[in-house]
Amino acid sequence: MLTSRQKQNVIGEHRSHDADTGSTAVQIALLSRQIDELTAHLKKHPKDNHSRRGLLGMVSKRRKLLKYLEDRNPKTYAAVTKKLGLK
Repeated sequence: MLTSRQKQNVIGEHRSHDADTGSTAVQIALLSRQIDELTAHLKKHPKDNHSRRGLLGMVSKRRKLLKYLEDRNPKTYAAVTKKLGLK
């Protein structure tokens, strides 16, 4: 779980303007950060199947948001994937 300070840092890095807290790029960045944290948790606790199911849901949601962003704004898509190190 991300703290509010961590969320604010991620939002600050990926926002397009001062009031931007929910754009597609910000949502993708927040999901990526949560996925990284949950992946680290699952490495320590491999039998935690409830969290694994949540992880799969997050990955699916991020994939859908990336597809949406690729269709709507390819330039932003390229910048976000490069910045986050995604394929």
